[in-house]
Amino acid sequence: MARSLRASPTAIAGAVLLLALATMALFAPWISPWDPQAQDLSRRLVAPTWLAGPYHLGTDAVGRDLFSNILYGLRVSIVFGVLSLVISVVVGVGAGVVAGFYRGRVDSMLMRAADMQLSLPFLLVALAAAAIWGRGLYKLIVVIGVIGWAEFARTVRGSTLAIREKEFVEAARALGAVDHRIMARHILPNVLTPVIVLMSVALPRVIVAEATLSFLGLGMPLTTPSLGLLIDGGYKYLFSGAWWPSITPGLALMALVIGINLVGDWLRDALDPRLYQRR
Repeated sequence: MARSLRASPTAIAGAVLLLALATMALFAPWISPWDPQAQDLSRRLVAPTWLAGPYHLGTDAVGRDLFSNILYGLRVSIVFGVLSLVISVVVGVGAGVVAGFYRGRVDSMLMRAADMQLSLPFLLVALAAAAIWGRGLYKLIVVIGVIGWAEFARTVRGSTLAIREKEFVEAARALGAVDHRIMARHILPNVLTPVIVLMSVALPRVIVAEATLSFLGLGMPLTTPSLGLLIDGGYKYLFSGAWWPSITPGLALMALVIGINLVGDWLRDALDPRLYQRR
């Protein structure tokens, strides 16, 4: 994997971009020059000074510093995406391993539940759940995390069906290993490669879903910095000449998603055994 990373300029660019954004989000309290929620109506819609003045990226419609809000918005997006994905992976991988190992009625019940989940539009279910339970970071994390379990369950279930018939699984069973030990020690480590690739695909989608819900008014509370809220608050002034309140957080969101996608493409190629043998 290290050799393939060095041989891929796009993967290096994605890793550098992602690392830079994650570092800025991590150290946002020390980097941001202003309180992200501090309002000053006398300085509303100040144009960007491009690092030459007190408001590096300008201010929004209520006089808040955009640079500080973007730093904290990146932090919220990364935390939201990672925690939501952890919930989806834990629930989906667990359900997929159990369904593929036991088959029969257990498999049918879990896979029909996954089919029902996959048949519903992802964003529509998230909108309905957010409208019922209200705004909030952790509420939205749980909602998106639970919604995303089905694709992981489907992927892991197919891999488990193939691995459970392997000789090392039969040998473990012949030596007296119980079911949960076989699943944890022998099956789970062998199904993680497609899960890692799927995680790299799902993470940017989850981050964009949070921004979309916040843009529609059903995501983060108004007191929580969010890239979606910043875009929502700035697009009303987009055609009046004040383009920066909407464009700059949109560019930050785009950069984060591009960085994750570039690293994800590298992971997909690096973990593909056929491409590795060809190299």
